[in-house]
Amino acid sequence: MSQLASAQLMDGRHKYTRADSLRGALTPLRTCYDLNYYHLDVKVDIDNKFISGSNEFRFTATRAFDQLQFDLFSNLKIEKVVYMGAEIPFKREFNAVFLTFPTAIKKGSQSSFRVFYSGNPVIAKRPPWDGGFIFSKDRSGNPWVSVACQGFGASSWWPNKDHQSDEVDSMMISISVPKGLQDVSNGRLRNVVEKPEGYTQYNWFVSNPINNYNVTLYIGKYAHWKDQYKGEKGNLSLDFWALKEDSTQARPHWNADVKPMLKSFEHWFGPYPFYEDGYKLVQAPHLGMEHQSAVAYGNQFKKGYLGRDLSGSGWGLKFDFITVHESGHEWFGNNITSKDIADMWIHESFTNYSEALFIESLYGKKAANEYVIGIRQNIANDIPIIGDYNVNSEGSGDMYYKGANMIHNIRQLINNDEKFRRILRGLNKTFYHQTVTTKQIEDYIIKESGLKLQPLFDEYLRTTKVPDFIKTK
Repeated sequence: MSQLASAQLMDGRHKYTRADSLRGALTPLRTCYDLNYYHLDVKVDIDNKFISGSNEFRFTATRAFDQLQFDLFSNLKIEKVVYMGAEIPFKREFNAVFLTFPTAIKKGSQSSFRVFYSGNPVIAKRPPWDGGFIFSKDRSGNPWVSVACQGFGASSWWPNKDHQSDEVDSMMISISVPKGLQDVSNGRLRNVVEKPEGYTQYNWFVSNPINNYNVTLYIGKYAHWKDQYKGEKGNLSLDFWALKEDSTQARPHWNADVKPMLKSFEHWFGPYPFYEDGYKLVQAPHLGMEHQSAVAYGNQFKKGYLGRDLSGSGWGLKFDFITVHESGHEWFGNNITSKDIADMWIHESFTNYSEALFIESLYGKKAANEYVIGIRQNIANDIPIIGDYNVNSEGSGDMYYKGANMIHNIRQLINNDEKFRRILRGLNKTFYHQTVTTKQIEDYIIKESGLKLQPLFDEYLRTTKVPDFIKTK
């Protein structure tokens, strides 16, 4: 996610409720099934800000059970849940839904159910920092619709197991929109189908594991063009989707950063993690978000962060912050995903540091060092970077700037850039398409660096202290 130092998804929250635990905890009713496949099929009635449709859950039972939990915000109506051709009972508590099956599902067996639902989703007030749907218009007055829901919850607009620990293996996303508009979603477009009542359905298939908050839609009048990048795993397809009215400006602006960015990040982090689904950059009616294989862009085709240099060093105006930062999340956030949002530093600290690595690739190490030093002015030292576990609570926004400086500090202690690069690439290879904990990341870096880094991790991530460095002989 893109950042401002004061922007937090669950800002200042300390008194947790039953609803927080239902959302954030990995209970037996969630761990009893492992997701294999979703088919999300949604019709978007833009005039009435109304959505309707279904989601099919295919799963493997990790133990025998006859009840499970999935999630859907309580303002959305569940019309029915169908299992083996018949409706089955369910109960709701806050945003959690509990299904009861007619007979026990055996451990190791594969099964499925389908949830039919409808309603008016929550409208985001300040996307992407507070989540929900965005119903807006382009300058020509055409509808322009999207959604951003990191932290807030994908279950704000579609039924799913809304916990980062279980990524579905693959997914079909079918979005029906009023005729004359297009939908862009994650993965690759399979086909376009004309539907009744003046709607067109766009069917997108995601062949790689994807986290719930990354699933998205962009609805509008888009111009589309293609390119290719010759990367470490062959030809990576590049797809660009800008509003028709902005496409002339978008082409040269995006061209300036995308291929150099991919070259830099493949050098430092390893191959782009989603060659099978391609890379897309999509103009969005909000600032930006790391939607896997369909990165949201809303930086108004400016350099820096909406024309600002967050580092104050001058180097922050040498590139488009949103293109680089949100694309960096394809490695840290989308390829490597934290199991609990409390460990979101894994996403943001490495991705924030990716900005410096991109600068280094183009302008050298001195420039990168100046950028990292410059962003220190944004560190708040307000609360610990790691949040509270099992209640869907992130920690301090310092996960960006302080976290990037922690990575930079570790690099200096390793004092061998090739070894540091091997560690970054090793993380993406070892935890490829996986969900992880802080301990797994800490243990890997400690082992591969050969350094006693636990005190450093503890001070940066678990305290609000300003790191104190002691010079030793």
